Amino acid sequence: MNEIDKTIKPTKLLWVDLEMTGLDPSEHVIIEVAVLITDFDFKTLAKYEAVISQPEEKIQNMNEWSAIQHAKSGLIDKIRNNGKTEKQVIIEIVNLIKNNFGDEPAILAGNSIYNDRKFIEKWWPEVASLLHYRMLDVTSFKILMENKLTDKFEKNDNHRALDDIGASIKELEFYLDNLSKISEKP
Repeated sequence: MNEIDKTIKPTKLLWVDLEMTGLDPSEHVIIEVAVLITDFDFKTLAKYEAVISQPEEKIQNMNEWSAIQHAKSGLIDKIRNNGKTEKQVIIEIVNLIKNNFGDEPAILAGNSIYNDRKFIEKWWPEVASLLHYRMLDVTSFKILMENKLTDKFEKNDNHRALDDIGASIKELEFYLDNLSKISEKP
Protein backbone atom coordinates (compact mmCIF):
# COMPACT_ATOMS: atom_id res chain seq x y z
CA MET A 1 0.00 0.00 0.00
CA ASN A 2 1.35 3.46 -0.91
CA GLU A 3 2.19 5.89 1.87
CA ILE A 4 -0.28 8.79 2.18
CA ASP A 5 1.20 12.32 1.94
CA LYS A 6 0.26 13.70 5.34
CA THR A 7 1.38 17.24 4.44
CA ILE A 8 -1.65 17.82 2.19
CA LYS A 9 -4.14 20.25 3.77
CA PRO A 10 -7.31 18.33 4.69
CA THR A 11 -10.68 19.38 3.30
CA LYS A 12 -12.78 16.65 4.89
CA LEU A 13 -13.20 14.77 8.16
CA LEU A 14 -13.60 11.03 8.68
CA TRP A 15 -16.06 10.69 11.55
CA VAL A 16 -15.89 7.19 13.05
CA ASP A 17 -17.66 5.55 15.93
CA LEU A 18 -17.09 1.96 16.98
CA GLU A 19 -19.02 -0.23 19.34
CA MET A 20 -16.88 -2.90 20.93
CA THR A 21 -17.20 -5.81 23.33
CA GLY A 22 -15.17 -3.78 25.83
CA LEU A 23 -12.47 -1.12 25.99
CA ASP A 24 -9.29 -3.24 25.79
CA PRO A 25 -8.19 -3.85 22.18
CA SER A 26 -6.00 -6.77 23.25
CA GLU A 27 -9.04 -8.56 24.71
CA HIS A 28 -12.11 -7.11 22.98
CA VAL A 29 -13.29 -6.75 19.37
CA ILE A 30 -15.25 -4.35 17.17
CA ILE A 31 -18.92 -5.24 16.70
CA GLU A 32 -20.31 -2.17 14.95
CA VAL A 33 -18.90 0.71 12.93
CA ALA A 34 -20.32 3.88 11.47
CA VAL A 35 -18.47 6.33 9.26
CA LEU A 36 -19.53 9.76 8.10
CA ILE A 37 -17.36 11.79 5.79
CA THR A 38 -18.07 15.51 6.08
CA ASP A 39 -16.58 18.76 4.94
CA PHE A 40 -15.58 21.32 7.58
CA ASP A 41 -19.13 22.71 7.55
CA PHE A 42 -20.23 19.21 8.64
CA LYS A 43 -22.15 18.53 5.44
CA THR A 44 -22.34 14.76 4.95
CA LEU A 45 -20.49 13.66 1.82
CA ALA A 46 -20.64 9.88 2.39
CA LYS A 47 -22.02 7.47 4.97
CA TYR A 48 -21.30 3.87 5.92
CA GLU A 49 -22.44 1.59 8.73
CA ALA A 50 -22.11 -2.10 9.46
CA VAL A 51 -22.69 -4.62 12.19
CA ILE A 52 -19.79 -7.06 12.36
CA SER A 53 -20.24 -10.76 12.89
CA GLN A 54 -17.95 -12.11 15.60
CA PRO A 55 -17.45 -15.64 16.95
CA GLU A 56 -19.73 -16.55 19.84
CA GLU A 57 -16.76 -16.74 22.25
CA LYS A 58 -16.01 -13.06 21.52
CA ILE A 59 -19.62 -12.13 22.23
CA GLN A 60 -19.53 -14.14 25.46
CA ASN A 61 -16.30 -12.34 26.44
CA MET A 62 -18.08 -8.97 26.38
CA ASN A 63 -17.57 -6.91 29.52
CA GLU A 64 -20.59 -6.41 31.75
CA TRP A 65 -21.40 -2.84 30.68
CA SER A 66 -21.20 -3.77 26.99
CA ALA A 67 -23.30 -6.92 27.44
CA ILE A 68 -26.09 -4.97 29.13
CA GLN A 69 -25.98 -1.98 26.75
CA HIS A 70 -25.71 -3.99 23.53
CA ALA A 71 -28.45 -6.41 24.56
CA LYS A 72 -30.73 -3.46 25.37
CA SER A 73 -30.03 -1.76 22.02
CA GLY A 74 -30.54 -5.01 20.08
CA LEU A 75 -26.99 -4.98 18.75
CA ILE A 76 -26.10 -8.44 20.06
CA ASP A 77 -28.98 -9.99 18.11
CA LYS A 78 -27.88 -8.12 14.97
CA ILE A 79 -24.29 -9.40 15.39
CA ARG A 80 -25.54 -12.97 15.52
CA ASN A 81 -28.12 -12.67 12.73
CA ASN A 82 -27.11 -9.93 10.30
CA GLY A 83 -23.43 -9.18 10.82
CA LYS A 84 -20.98 -8.80 7.96
CA THR A 85 -17.58 -10.45 8.10
CA GLU A 86 -14.88 -8.22 9.52
CA LYS A 87 -12.79 -8.77 6.38
CA GLN A 88 -15.64 -7.44 4.20
CA VAL A 89 -16.11 -4.40 6.47
CA ILE A 90 -12.40 -3.57 6.28
CA ILE A 91 -12.45 -3.76 2.46
CA GLU A 92 -15.54 -1.54 2.30
CA ILE A 93 -14.09 1.10 4.66
CA VAL A 94 -10.72 1.14 2.85
CA ASN A 95 -12.56 1.66 -0.46
CA LEU A 96 -14.77 4.37 1.07
CA ILE A 97 -11.72 6.27 2.33
CA LYS A 98 -9.78 5.89 -0.92
CA ASN A 99 -12.78 6.93 -3.04
CA ASN A 100 -13.55 10.00 -0.91
CA PHE A 101 -10.11 11.18 0.18
CA GLY A 102 -7.88 10.20 -2.75
CA ASP A 103 -4.37 11.37 -1.86
CA GLU A 104 -5.65 13.45 1.04
CA PRO A 105 -5.02 11.86 4.43
CA ALA A 106 -8.16 11.16 6.43
CA ILE A 107 -8.40 13.01 9.73
CA LEU A 108 -10.19 10.82 12.23
CA ALA A 109 -12.94 12.68 14.11
CA GLY A 110 -15.31 11.75 16.90
CA ASN A 111 -15.82 11.61 20.65
CA SER A 112 -13.05 9.95 22.68
CA ILE A 113 -11.64 8.93 19.31
CA TYR A 114 -8.29 7.84 20.73
CA ASN A 115 -9.74 4.56 21.97
CA ASP A 116 -11.45 3.90 18.64
CA ARG A 117 -8.09 4.54 16.98
CA LYS A 118 -6.40 1.95 19.23
CA PHE A 119 -8.94 -0.63 18.03
CA ILE A 120 -8.48 0.41 14.40
CA GLU A 121 -4.70 0.08 14.71
CA LYS A 122 -4.97 -3.32 16.39
CA TRP A 123 -7.70 -4.92 14.26
CA TRP A 124 -7.80 -2.89 11.02
CA PRO A 125 -4.21 -1.90 10.08
CA GLU A 126 -5.31 -1.45 6.44
CA VAL A 127 -7.63 1.34 7.60
CA ALA A 128 -5.07 2.77 10.06
CA SER A 129 -2.54 3.21 7.24
CA LEU A 130 -4.91 5.69 5.53
CA LEU A 131 -5.30 7.94 8.57
CA HIS A 132 -3.56 11.24 9.25
CA TYR A 133 -1.59 11.34 12.49
CA ARG A 134 -3.83 14.20 13.67
CA MET A 135 -7.31 13.65 15.07
CA LEU A 136 -10.26 15.87 15.89
CA ASP A 137 -11.58 14.80 19.29
CA VAL A 138 -14.82 16.47 20.38
CA THR A 139 -14.03 15.43 23.95
CA SER A 140 -11.21 18.00 24.02
CA PHE A 141 -13.77 20.75 23.42
CA LYS A 142 -16.05 19.21 26.06
CA ILE A 143 -13.31 19.27 28.71
CA LEU A 144 -12.52 22.92 28.02
CA MET A 145 -16.07 24.16 27.69
CA GLU A 146 -17.47 22.39 30.74
CA ASN A 147 -14.58 23.21 33.03
CA LYS A 148 -13.50 26.66 31.85
CA LEU A 149 -16.73 28.16 30.53
CA THR A 150 -19.38 25.89 32.13
CA ASP A 151 -21.07 25.26 28.77
CA LYS A 152 -22.58 21.79 28.91
CA PHE A 153 -24.01 19.90 25.97
CA GLU A 154 -26.72 17.38 26.82
CA LYS A 155 -26.69 14.39 24.54
CA ASN A 156 -28.55 11.14 24.32
CA ASP A 157 -26.13 8.23 24.68
CA ASN A 158 -27.85 5.26 23.09
CA HIS A 159 -24.53 3.71 22.04
CA ARG A 160 -25.33 2.85 18.45
CA ALA A 161 -22.52 3.93 16.18
CA LEU A 162 -24.30 6.14 13.63
CA ASP A 163 -26.41 7.90 16.27
CA ASP A 164 -23.28 8.57 18.32
CA ILE A 165 -21.55 10.24 15.35
CA GLY A 166 -24.56 12.49 14.79
CA ALA A 167 -24.51 13.45 18.46
CA SER A 168 -20.76 14.16 18.29
CA ILE A 169 -21.20 16.50 15.34
CA LYS A 170 -24.07 18.33 17.08
CA GLU A 171 -21.95 18.61 20.22
CA LEU A 172 -19.01 20.11 18.30
CA GLU A 173 -21.36 22.56 16.55
CA PHE A 174 -22.70 23.58 19.98
CA TYR A 175 -19.19 24.30 21.29
CA LEU A 176 -18.11 26.14 18.13
CA ASP A 177 -21.27 28.26 18.26
CA ASN A 178 -20.62 29.15 21.89
CA LEU A 179 -16.99 30.00 21.13
CA SER A 180 -18.02 32.25 18.26
CA LYS A 181 -20.43 34.09 20.57
CA ILE A 182 -17.62 34.65 23.05
CA SER A 183 -15.30 36.01 20.34
CA GLU A 184 -18.02 38.44 19.18
CA LYS A 185 -18.31 40.05 22.65
CA PRO A 186 -16.65 43.48 22.95
